[in-house]
Amino acid sequence: MSYRNYRTASLKPIWVLIAVNFLIFIATLIRPEAVPLLGLQRASLSSQPWTIISSMFTHGSWLHIIFNMLTLYFYGSWVIGLLGEAKFFIVYFVGGLVGNVLFLLLANPYDIAIGASGAIFALGGALVVLRPKLKVMIMPIPIPIDLWIAIIIFALLSFQPGIGWQAHLGGLITGLVAGYFFRRTEHRSSRLF
Repeated sequence: MSYRNYRTASLKPIWVLIAVNFLIFIATLIRPEAVPLLGLQRASLSSQPWTIISSMFTHGSWLHIIFNMLTLYFYGSWVIGLLGEAKFFIVYFVGGLVGNVLFLLLANPYDIAIGASGAIFALGGALVVLRPKLKVMIMPIPIPIDLWIAIIIFALLSFQPGIGWQAHLGGLITGLVAGYFFRRTEHRSSRLF
């Protein structure tokens, strides 16, 4: 495999993640009282340890889940194509967990984090390292821009009130490190042959 050549890969893991996210979102629409039981909060972590994972599958609004799932599809399809399914899952879940840990360390103990954004920022960070000149379109900018510029824009938007910038930052840092590691590993192994 070469990072220069994107390979066609099965997108089944992405569709499974999207389906699980939508199923949990619909369940929380039916039972809104479940959101505090699934969301991550330092004050309740000892009595609800599952929230370190469940929070990554819980979303607060239609806009929140649709934006996250579209971004997951775009970043995820590229990352799977470049790294394969196993490394995709590693980047996704480790990025989400690191983002959640950073949220626990830096946020108000009574704030609740929900959403897949930390994991998705990890995919974006890895993709920025693996494909720094990849062109993307983001609204309302009417021209293609480099992915790294889009990631900076999204990171800056994370500092709006009510957004868990800590999780975004943790995920992004994880993705950048993972992308750098995978790129160096591939370059080193390609020199051996």
